[in-house]
Amino acid sequence: MIKSDKSPRTKRQRSRGVSFSEVSKLGRGLPGVVESTSYGTPALKVDGKLLARLKEDGETLVLRMDFVNRDLLLRAEPDLFFLTDHYLNYPSILLRLTQVTSKRLAELLEDAWRLVAPRRIPRATKSAGSRAKRSPR
Repeated sequence: MIKSDKSPRTKRQRSRGVSFSEVSKLGRGLPGVVESTSYGTPALKVDGKLLARLKEDGETLVLRMDFVNRDLLLRAEPDLFFLTDHYLNYPSILLRLTQVTSKRLAELLEDAWRLVAPRRIPRATKSAGSRAKRSPR
């Protein structure tokens, strides 16, 4: 019998980590979101406004977020979220793609979308695994 040199992984470990292609797929499920670029890296935008972009390291997502929620998430989940000095004054948070689940990512993208999407785009979303529909902001 040939044994694998990889240690067994729990279901939780297997479900963590996403690629930018999955980010893009989830993001494009939101109304008005298109693939674009930002600072030479792949990005998602809605009505020309940045929703998320891949950082140059290929493992970090820059995600739009208001300052209050950003501060809460930075304290609550430092393994998943972080900041660099560059982003201190911008309504964004940095997300480790190797640590996020698809379900959590879908929620975060929907929250970012609600922050930047213009009111003329319908608020009800049909994203994969989306939460209950919210009323307009």
